[in-house]
Amino acid sequence: MASPTSGEREKVTSKLPGQLRARVKIRAAEHQFDMQDVVTQALQAWQQAGSQAVVDTSGAPPFSTWLPLGVYDTFKAHCADRKVSYIQGLAQALELWLADHPSPQEEHVATPHPRRRIMANQKGGVGKTALTAGVGQAYAEGTEHDGPARRVLMVDFDPQGHLTTQLGVDNLALDSDSLVKHMTGEAKGDLADLIVPIEDERFGDRLYLLPACADGFVLDVKLSTIRAREAALERALEPVEEGFDVIVVDCPPSLGLSMDSAIYYGRRRDEEKTGASGVVIPVQAEDSSADAFTLLTGQIEDLRQDMRLEIDYLGLVVNMYDSRRGFIATSSLQAWEDIGDPAVVAVVPDRKEQREAVRSKQGLLVYDPKCDQAAAMRQIARTLS
Repeated sequence: MASPTSGEREKVTSKLPGQLRARVKIRAAEHQFDMQDVVTQALQAWQQAGSQAVVDTSGAPPFSTWLPLGVYDTFKAHCADRKVSYIQGLAQALELWLADHPSPQEEHVATPHPRRRIMANQKGGVGKTALTAGVGQAYAEGTEHDGPARRVLMVDFDPQGHLTTQLGVDNLALDSDSLVKHMTGEAKGDLADLIVPIEDERFGDRLYLLPACADGFVLDVKLSTIRAREAALERALEPVEEGFDVIVVDCPPSLGLSMDSAIYYGRRRDEEKTGASGVVIPVQAEDSSADAFTLLTGQIEDLRQDMRLEIDYLGLVVNMYDSRRGFIATSSLQAWEDIGDPAVVAVVPDRKEQREAVRSKQGLLVYDPKCDQAAAMRQIARTLS
């Protein structure tokens, strides 16, 4: 609600998650902005940006600020058009403002390396493939608000080949060259020859896939026989790195040597800034994801200590979330948010569009670029920019 005052502004009262409010307050101070000006900018940008990812606002405490006359009325009209609550619209707007105003303390340092996002969780069915495809597309798409379009390579490191199939590409034949053969020194050609474009006008000539091959099912056995096996994935991908700004790796549901190699590939290299590359962990709001998370982080910590590596957690993505599933879902989401480090960078709603995109063998941002899940993928790309 808004109450008019005698000046040029009116007091607006709403609700806002405490953690989001704290982040905005800190970022506003870093940029020397007044909070009421931040909210004004955020609401106006949100109205121009289109659909955004859903923000969890359950239990949000009251929040108030002063806005120029008419700003809040216009905002409420846009909320009605988008069928979102005023609280949800405000939260989305401020998340968008944060993405558009990165901290001066976190400015990117140019390096000769692509940014590497390792999508990892040994539990199957948590959405690693959907996240790899969606975020890869979001990076390649680029918009005024989501940042510049990037050259992206998606690596299907899972021998089941779900990413490859989902994008309408054939898996590599067993008797052909493959990523596995390049990792184990058995390849006869160049890895670049295996990479295929994902063609759509949304992505220009910027989105590519390294398809899967079923020989990945024996990768752990083969890695056990080679030297410096943790660096095998890096050695294989290094010849093509210079052609890409971002490399997104869809990992298999495994805790074996192949996962060691993927985690090692995502380590922070000497020239890189903290958070430039690292591990993204898709989870679901249910108990078995928590058990899997403990196993994966244990493996990462072992590699950190044994090899003295710097491995950054880029964040948790709570996938296929639906609060209508009741206490298990809502309490699990709260438990993920309570971890704090790694932080929950997005909550992706459970919607039919992702399943329909898979069935149609199209990327989500091609099949339905305006759906809630597509907006969530763009939010993740912004957050992990």
